Amino acid sequence: MIRLLSAELFRLELHARMPFRYGIATMTDVPQIIARLTFELDGAMETGLAADLLPPKWFTKNPTRALGEEIDEMLRVIRAAIGHARILRAATPFAFWHELCGAQAEWAAAEKLPPLLSNFGTSFVERALLHAVCRARRATLAQALRENIFGVDLGWAQPALRGVAPGDFLPADPPVEIFARHTVGLSDPITAGDLAAGERVDDGLPQTLDEVIRFYGQRHFKIKINGEAARDCDRLARMAAVLAAEGGGGFAFSLDGNESFHDVPSFADYFRRLQSEPALRALWPRLMYVEQPWHRAVALSPAIGELARAWPDRPPIIIDESDAELASLPAALALGYAGTSHKNCKGVFKSVVNAGLLAQRRAAGRPAVLSGEDLGNVGPISTLQDLAAQAALGVTSVERNGHHYFAGLAQFPRALQEHAVRRHPDLYVAAAQAWPRLDLRDGKLAIGSVNAAPFGVPGEVELSEIAGETLG
Repeated sequence: MIRLLSAELFRLELHARMPFRYGIATMTDVPQIIARLTFELDGAMETGLAADLLPPKWFTKNPTRALGEEIDEMLRVIRAAIGHARILRAATPFAFWHELCGAQAEWAAAEKLPPLLSNFGTSFVERALLHAVCRARRATLAQALRENIFGVDLGWAQPALRGVAPGDFLPADPPVEIFARHTVGLSDPITAGDLAAGERVDDGLPQTLDEVIRFYGQRHFKIKINGEAARDCDRLARMAAVLAAEGGGGFAFSLDGNESFHDVPSFADYFRRLQSEPALRALWPRLMYVEQPWHRAVALSPAIGELARAWPDRPPIIIDESDAELASLPAALALGYAGTSHKNCKGVFKSVVNAGLLAQRRAAGRPAVLSGEDLGNVGPISTLQDLAAQAALGVTSVERNGHHYFAGLAQFPRALQEHAVRRHPDLYVAAAQAWPRLDLRDGKLAIGSVNAAPFGVPGEVELSEIAGETLG
């Protein structure tokens, strides 16, 4: 039997080394929340961790609300999920999760909160539970999923998966390295000429796109667009020149539409214009997919299906923000989308279900994309758990942006810095300033130590230097 015994939340205020503009928001300061939950697992006690930034404007995309109000609301859904979890009793981790999903969804509907936001709270409890179970069973996340230690019932989640087990489609051996797909934000400098006086960051890390490629050997990229064709064409042309000059032609990229298009035909017209630009022609053979170009208000509307039928040579398009519930991916696939993204903040079990659906689609010879995207993962918990989940799902190209917008682990307590370097010497390295950073080489991250740890995080993590609260 599983039950939640106690919960603590720790809050660390982080400052970005350079502004990160994504969609309608620009991140400069943001809190990271670390949850430490203690569970009773079949009569024994075990503790698990979960962590994430609280990024305003991603879960709701409401331009009129104050940033502080949105941060408070994210904390509210995390606390609500912990409160709901306290009264649950379940035989398996998966059963605990789907009972929690139901309780949180009922509460969120009464509070008029969207599923993407409310499930963020659910995911905190889920991740801490998975970590606790992996610790208790001395298992890695990939092993626990393949051997179904969590009791995953795919048929309950999707009737099309009845009789299918996670081990039937998840990789027998998770990848030991992944491509880190470098994010190019909407206002990020491409070359030094884009930096105004006083904008240069002097911390030993690269700042402009060309510097990033030289420093890390980046080969995979995620480029954000905002739907302004003239502006996007100019920036993409300048990026294409840098990628050709610095990347040696061996690069790949995704486009993130940031929900910029509010009617269905507009994106097709926009994309065709980009394709017609001579300066951009060398890009399109390198395009992996386009992520969520349409606003969530229209992204799963019947008009998408009509457009898909009228646009047979469209690029692969996936949902991201619209992937809020278990029913989201099947609805998207029926409309002509090629897949979805994994982010731990949307839920690990949900992505396992999605991976099963996409494996069936792939076996039928149809396009099937499960991408890895980032929500500013930074720090020795959220980054580790995200990489562990991506590897367990078989994702080999993952957007990584936390190490670029934040100066490594410089803002984390010394104990967490030392834990990262000592426990993950293949992933972290001491920077010139003595704080650790991701050891990104040839555009890849080595994650053997992540795969070998219980849900990516080995041993005990010291949190006493971070302000915390115990939830009653």
